[in-house]
Amino acid sequence: MTSTSISQSAIKPMVNRPNTVAVGTIVWLGSEVMFFAGLFAIYFTLRSTSPELWEFEAGRLNVPYATVNTIILVLSSFSCQFGVFAAERLQSRRTGWKPTQWGMVEWFFVSFALGAVFVSGQVLEYATLVSEGITLSSNAYGSAFYMTTGFHALHVTGGLIAFLLVIGRAFAVKTFGHKEATSAIVVSYYWHFVDVVWIGLFLVIYVLK
Repeated sequence: MTSTSISQSAIKPMVNRPNTVAVGTIVWLGSEVMFFAGLFAIYFTLRSTSPELWEFEAGRLNVPYATVNTIILVLSSFSCQFGVFAAERLQSRRTGWKPTQWGMVEWFFVSFALGAVFVSGQVLEYATLVSEGITLSSNAYGSAFYMTTGFHALHVTGGLIAFLLVIGRAFAVKTFGHKEATSAIVVSYYWHFVDVVWIGLFLVIYVLK
């Protein structure tokens, strides 16, 4: 082999293949979009058949309370993204007490706490509504409300478990590398997704009249 061919092979550009885990997660989230689209369709269909019932029952919702709970979930998305930034620079844990020195673990703990507060807030809202007679089997509104918000709450709970797994993995490995960073990024995709879905649900259920 000549020196010319060796030099040409040396400068041959590398093929950058997409990360299979990230691609698989995006494809899976696409199926989740279709799932929630079906829930939205069910909600609007039932609403169109009983407009008077919807007007009465929706008027009993505590919109300010739900607004605060929504803000809490949205803030968790910001802290999650800060955790991703830390993971991308391969910083798993804090180097100081200032938030600018936090690593992925600290930011993901914040997201976990905010997400847990959101789910607890939903449980408290459910308890209040049940005491007022709005249950899953009370009428079409109750069925639609608990189906849409309940499935979303299950997805948020799944995200909380994912946060704990990624945090645990960061503590388990000796060196925080690209595999661990990819796991954090994938979890952020999912968390941002459930946040966006909730914003849609909040606007449809609590705001849209």
